[in-house]
Amino acid sequence: MRLRVAVLYGGRSGEHEVSINSAKAIMQRMDPAKYEKIEYFIDKQGRWSPRAILPEPGAQPEIDVVFPVLHGTFGEDGTVQGLLELADLPYVGAGVLASSVSMDKEMMKRVSMERMLPVVDYVTVTRENPDVTEAVARLPFPMFVKPANLGSSVGISKAHDRKELEAAVALAAQYDRKVIVERGIAGRELECSVLGNEAPLASLPCEILPSREFYDYEDKYLLDRAQTQVPADLPPEKTEEVRRLAVECYRAVECEGMARVDFLLEAATGRIYINEINTIPGFTSISMYPKMWEHSGISFSALIDRLIELALDRHQRKKATRFAR
Repeated sequence: MRLRVAVLYGGRSGEHEVSINSAKAIMQRMDPAKYEKIEYFIDKQGRWSPRAILPEPGAQPEIDVVFPVLHGTFGEDGTVQGLLELADLPYVGAGVLASSVSMDKEMMKRVSMERMLPVVDYVTVTRENPDVTEAVARLPFPMFVKPANLGSSVGISKAHDRKELEAAVALAAQYDRKVIVERGIAGRELECSVLGNEAPLASLPCEILPSREFYDYEDKYLLDRAQTQVPADLPPEKTEEVRRLAVECYRAVECEGMARVDFLLEAATGRIYINEINTIPGFTSISMYPKMWEHSGISFSALIDRLIELALDRHQRKKATRFAR
């Protein structure tokens, strides 16, 4: 009997189009002998088609497991995960806590720092108080400016002086009320895929070779000029350090299912910094999460199987929890 998999995609975030492409790639590679696909599309206004999932147990008897492919706000931040918890449905990927902590770049840094994991020096400003005086006093130029809660490099800028910094903060503040200003790291951009629940495993890492000054949205999805190297050309000890840090970051935020952890390797010092963790990484034709696993011995189709198995396993274990006296 085939498993009935509800694929959620689209959504209200700035990553709407990326979500559609990821969902298409996943559905194309789902084994039709194993799975019956049920599509749930959410448009940019938040309207569900053909209908919304109701937040009550047993209301969706036609669904065996949910595969959320909603990148960014209202999908990767714990909101949809909370809906699925209320509906008592198994779902692929991180739970509410890990999703919300990982989505917020400042909270991810705080949690990582508590675990003594290396993160880049930063200052937080807000839409209500966009003053960059502290950032200028504490951090050298160039600086990177990012909305705290968004992905796919939407709203990110590189600032070389105070005027550019103020403009970058104003841009980022359009996408989130909280903005992260980071010390610019000159070096290499690395990524590593993680898979699993209680015993997560890390893939071989890859390196991103941007065609622009940094790996922005256009470079990722529009220009088709950025290059990738899988596995990354690193000494064995650096490869193992990236893999170890990826798993440690994954555990620090209590992630489950999957994540892609992004790193910066500083050229001047050789230090590796955790940049961010993505709990619903891209699954498009150019996305590195499935590519890294392919190079590590797990095909795209087998990866989908494993993610669904992990979702069902977690849901089964959760049944041992009492919610009332």
